[in-house]
Amino acid sequence: MHDKLNQTGPTAGLLFLREDEIRLAQDMIFFANRDLVATADAMLAEMGFGRAHHRTLHFIARNPGLPVGELLHILGIAKQSLARVLGPLIRQGYVQQTPGRTDRRQRLLSLTPSGAALERRLFELQHERLTTAFREAGGPAVEGFRKVLRGMMKEEARQWLDRAEAARAPKR
Repeated sequence: MHDKLNQTGPTAGLLFLREDEIRLAQDMIFFANRDLVATADAMLAEMGFGRAHHRTLHFIARNPGLPVGELLHILGIAKQSLARVLGPLIRQGYVQQTPGRTDRRQRLLSLTPSGAALERRLFELQHERLTTAFREAGGPAVEGFRKVLRGMMKEEARQWLDRAEAARAPKR
């Protein structure tokens, strides 16, 4: 089985497109996700939070001033579901809302200092696992991994990532 995971070179060909290889990829994605989120899930559960809270904190941290409507779009959830997630984060002082600069009806989301600290702790729980995996795989494999993940995303997610990365890029 381990040999299957490490096939390279001309003999690997297009074997990765066979059904059993696709199923193996699914298995690996499920296990990798389970193991990546396990420690963060445990910490969040102690606080009465879950993965939706984690995703919300993550995207607000990466995009301070994020409009509520855009967060709804990113998470792909209904307003009612977001209210169940965002409400406790706001009440407990992790997230703050401010009115939009041009449209006062718009609500912009940012992390408070305690929200930023919580998000940072959650990030650190996953940072080591990702860093270790990236180091073991090496640069070309990491680039290939990113291409595979991007290929799994819908076009609108790819476009969102491109815009977000462009906004974060240093201005010249």
